[in-house]
Amino acid sequence: MNDDPRSHGLWESSAPAAPATRELEGDLQADVVILGAGFTGCSAALHLAQRGVRAIVLEKNDIGFGGSGRNVGLVNAGMWVMPDELPRVLGAEYGERLLTQLGEAPSVVFDLIERFAIDCEVTRTGTLHCAVGRRGLEEIKERARQWQARGADVVLLVGKEVERLVGTQRYEGALLDRRAGTIQPLAYVRGLAKAAIELGASVFIRSAALRREDVSGRWKISTARGSVTAGCVLLATDVYSTDIGAAIKNEQVRLPYFQLATAPLSERVRQSILPERQGAWDTKQILSSFRLDRSGRLIFGSVGALRGGGAQIHRDWSRRELIRLFPQLGDVAIDHEWFGMIGMTADALPRLHIHDRQVFSISGYNGRGIGPGTVMGRNLARLALGDVSIHDLPLPVTDVSPASLRTVKEAFYEVGAQLAHFTGARI
Repeated sequence: MNDDPRSHGLWESSAPAAPATRELEGDLQADVVILGAGFTGCSAALHLAQRGVRAIVLEKNDIGFGGSGRNVGLVNAGMWVMPDELPRVLGAEYGERLLTQLGEAPSVVFDLIERFAIDCEVTRTGTLHCAVGRRGLEEIKERARQWQARGADVVLLVGKEVERLVGTQRYEGALLDRRAGTIQPLAYVRGLAKAAIELGASVFIRSAALRREDVSGRWKISTARGSVTAGCVLLATDVYSTDIGAAIKNEQVRLPYFQLATAPLSERVRQSILPERQGAWDTKQILSSFRLDRSGRLIFGSVGALRGGGAQIHRDWSRRELIRLFPQLGDVAIDHEWFGMIGMTADALPRLHIHDRQVFSISGYNGRGIGPGTVMGRNLARLALGDVSIHDLPLPVTDVSPASLRTVKEAFYEVGAQLAHFTGARI
C-alpha cells in the first residue's frame, strides 16, 4: 500500500483483492458513521448492516491499512496479561465479562469466516505459547492453570510433544490453546468489509475524517471532499488515529513489530516445522513469533522497526535466530519484509471511551487485534443499535488519558530492540 512493500509485505501480495471502494464525494446521511476500516470498524459495520442499519465507514487510507493489515495473524483468546489479572484491574464484574468475551473471540472470528465465505487461509489447530527457560515454563504453567480453572480448552506440553509440534528443541514447554488458530489478516479484514458492503454498508477510502460538528443534534463528519451526517459516531482508528481520533493514539505507546517471510519451504522441511500449522510465539520479553502460510512460507517476527539502521540489524538477527531454532532451514531466501505499530496501554488492556453524546470508541488491543477487535466491533454495533447500554459492555468507561513519556518510551522500544538484536547470540 502507498507503494511501500514494507508496509504490508506478504499479506498484500497474497490477499484477495479488496472490495471496490472510492473516495467520499458529496454529503451523505447515515444512521451510524464509523471511522477506520480495520477489524473493529469493519466488524461494527457488518453487524450493523446485518440489522438493516445504514452504516458508513470512512477510512483515511485503504481497508486494513493500519494494524489490521500488518498483524501476525494469530487468532488468540485473551490478552497478554494473565487471566486472573483482568478481574483485579477491572473489578470482578467487568473482568469476568471481558474474559468470557475474549475466550469466545476466536469462535466469533471463525464463525464469521465460515458464514461469509471469507478466503483468508484460516486454520483452527490452535496456537502455541513457547516457554524459553525455566522462568518461561513457570509462566505458561501458571497461565494454563488460570485458563483451565475457567474451563478453557488449553493444555500444557513438555518434552518430545513440544519438539514434535514446534520443530525445535529450544523450548522447555508450550501451552497449546485449542480455541485459537491463524488467518491471513489483511484477507480477513477485506472479507469483513466485502460482507458489510454486500449487506448495505458503505466504505469510503482515502477519506480522512477532518472535523466533527453538531448539526441539529446529529454529528456531521467532514472529509476533504464530502461529509457524512449521522446520529452516532464510532471511532475505530486505534493507534493509527489522526485528526478526530488523535487522543486515542496519544494514550498508547507505539511498539514497532516487524515480520519476514521466507520463500516457500520444501515439503520435507515444511513437515518438520509446525506440522499441524499452529501459530507460535515465545515468552521472551522481546518476543518472537512464527507461523506458516498456505504456501508453506515461514513467517518470523519480533519487536523492531525495519527502517534506518534497524532494518539490517533486525534482518541479520532474524536469519541467525531462524537457523538457531530451525537448522533444517539452511540458507533459505527471504521474500518479504514489513512492519507496523502495536498500541500499548499502561495496563495492557483495552479502553472504552465516551467522547461526546453518541460518540464512542474501543481501542488498545496491545497486539491482540483480531479476536478482540472483532468482538469489540460487535459490541460497538450493539451499543449503537441500543441493544445494550454502555454499562453492559465488558469494559468500564474511562477518560482519555495521554500516556506519560510516550515519545521517550517509543524511542526506547525501537532503539532497545535494535541493541538487543545487535548483541544477540551469533551463529
